[in-house]
Amino acid sequence: MAVNGRGSGSGRGSDGGSDGDSCGPRGRGSGSDRHSVVVLAQEGVYPFELSIPSRVLGNAEDAAGRSLYEVVVCSPDGSSVSSDAGFSVVVEHGPEALAAADTVIIPPTNRLGPFGQGDPLPPETAAALARVRPGTRMVSICTGSYVLAAVGLLDGRPATTHWQVARDFQRTFPRVKVDEDVLFVDDGDVLTAAGAAAGVDVCLHLLRRDHGAAVANQVARRCVVPPWRDGGQAQFIERPVPEPMSATTAATRAWALERLQEPLTLGQLSAHARMSLRTFTRRFRDEVGETPGRWLTAQRLELARQLLETSDLPVDLVAHRAGFGTANSLRQHMRSLLGVSPVAYRRTFQATPSRP
Repeated sequence: MAVNGRGSGSGRGSDGGSDGDSCGPRGRGSGSDRHSVVVLAQEGVYPFELSIPSRVLGNAEDAAGRSLYEVVVCSPDGSSVSSDAGFSVVVEHGPEALAAADTVIIPPTNRLGPFGQGDPLPPETAAALARVRPGTRMVSICTGSYVLAAVGLLDGRPATTHWQVARDFQRTFPRVKVDEDVLFVDDGDVLTAAGAAAGVDVCLHLLRRDHGAAVANQVARRCVVPPWRDGGQAQFIERPVPEPMSATTAATRAWALERLQEPLTLGQLSAHARMSLRTFTRRFRDEVGETPGRWLTAQRLELARQLLETSDLPVDLVAHRAGFGTANSLRQHMRSLLGVSPVAYRRTFQATPSRP
């Protein structure tokens, strides 16, 4: 069963369901009651993602205050590795640690995927992963998904990765069922997370799956992060309008931006530009890269996002000012394009003033 970490739908419901029963904390590799988590650091590793498992899983405790996970970091050959931030990471373990792991987590590196050259899986990494026991839970963060896919663990499975590389990832590994809209995908013994902070989301999901919501919520409070983020990657993707080569419709676009709350029609736009409908539509697409209707919807959605983030206006008034007419229309557009409701978007992004 796959669990997609987006919003309040099926991704939130089961916390792993029956699949989690066979992949929960066992402590079989470490010789203790604690679940052994091994994080594989490779050359060019991103420090933020590398630290997430220790920060999140390492903070989990039982009712008596005992750590629930033992989190260690290893490298493919036991040597220090360079980071993407201009410093080296000295690790205390070599690839032998992978043989004792209950869960292996692979953070991203600037040497893999479309950011680097050559084979996406270095030989030393392949040799290190060959030590992993069958049935070990495997987790990737961001472009760490390239490692799991390169060893065949994602063939025929649903998976995600950072939205910027999703198309390259799908071309490179066509047998993987890529979902670029979600924050993470739980497919039982293999989990993949989207970019950067989605590593926090998937680690909190592991806590919920292994030990329940109370433990996950406690860790989330300690880390000062939401225990569950509504929505998916779509709400964070910037889609700028391309600069036109010749500004033949620029004046009309500027005119329309000042009248988004009005029911603008294609006829009104073409009349303002003093062009026929056919000419205006063709030139608009040439300059902007999309139809006037799609562009208008995107600009209205951007205005609605700004109003939700910076004001306390009711959702129905936000919808009116942004040109969607009704709150239901705004809700449908935000669900379709961003995967999140107006209320959930405001709760996530609106700055709340501190109280004494």
